[in-house]
Amino acid sequence: MELADRLACMDLIQAWALYRDQGRWTELLDTFYPEGRIAVTWFAGPFSEFVARSQKAAQVALTAGSSSKHQIGWPILSFAGDRAVAETNVSILGRQTLNGVQVDNISYGRFLDRLEKRGGQWRILERVAIYEKDRLDPVIPGEAFDRLMAESDFSVYPEAYRFLAHRLVSAGRTLASPILCHGSAETETLYRRYQTWLGNEVDCPPNGR
Repeated sequence: MELADRLACMDLIQAWALYRDQGRWTELLDTFYPEGRIAVTWFAGPFSEFVARSQKAAQVALTAGSSSKHQIGWPILSFAGDRAVAETNVSILGRQTLNGVQVDNISYGRFLDRLEKRGGQWRILERVAIYEKDRLDPVIPGEAFDRLMAESDFSVYPEAYRFLAHRLVSAGRTLASPILCHGSAETETLYRRYQTWLGNEVDCPPNGR
């Protein structure tokens, strides 16, 4: 596989985050093929619908004074001709006001992507987010944040994304199903499906890698 293909895929994955966070919706749409699909905490379905709903959510967030940012790591890529699978560490940084308290939420996980080269151009066919852990911190520490933590029941959500889920639901958004977590059976099945698509008949590593 030529270095140019590897760099093109890496640039595409980085561009996705920049376009998403900066609200560059037309460019964001172009990172996926028209039939592409994505699965994250709050959405699972066609990428075009994800972009439309992200645009609406961004308008609401602007009014509410909340924001989010994706920090994308270095993708690990496996190629088979004009197909590729990428695994990329990601940190999702969200700021929101919960019960009058301004908080920062950091969610750690990774994106698992299927990419394909058509007509000399790489685009994403499918992306699934796999969640590992997250945390919630006060923008300004104090008793108000302590009360928020004491009065909120975060345990209703899985540990891998419980603060992110609480933040999304508090903003009026619903959660998708299933949401994949590190080490789950669903995650192992996902890895097998991706490797089969790539042409590798191999067992999934323990604990979803």
